[in-house]
Amino acid sequence: MPASDALLDAVSFDADGLVPAIAQDAETDQVLMMAYMTEETLRETLETGRMVYWSRSRQARWAKGETSGHTQAVEAVRLDCDGDTLLFKVTQEGGACHTGYRSCFYRRAEDGTLVADGEQVFDPDAVYE
Repeated sequence: MPASDALLDAVSFDADGLVPAIAQDAETDQVLMMAYMTEETLRETLETGRMVYWSRSRQARWAKGETSGHTQAVEAVRLDCDGDTLLFKVTQEGGACHTGYRSCFYRRAEDGTLVADGEQVFDPDAVYE
């Protein structure tokens, strides 16, 4: 997937040089996760077809699946009307969430509590030793 100059030019990065990126399952439309990208990680994602993010906590490039093997292959890219949020349709291998769930959005609010109702697809203790 070649880098798209038109897309890169249209993205509005914030003051820290970041843009939110939502990953959505290309087949089921399930929202898998949200993370941030820099211009460099967005360019790498577009060039390789694999999701690459920016870790705010580590202040470093983060290629999805580098540690876990749970990669995301890009199927489509969308940019919102303001140019300040990206939506990626991806093919997810394994779980998207570091807690072992398929989606980071595995909890729902119900009667003042949080209820886990997602699918846990791997043991994080076994993956992140």
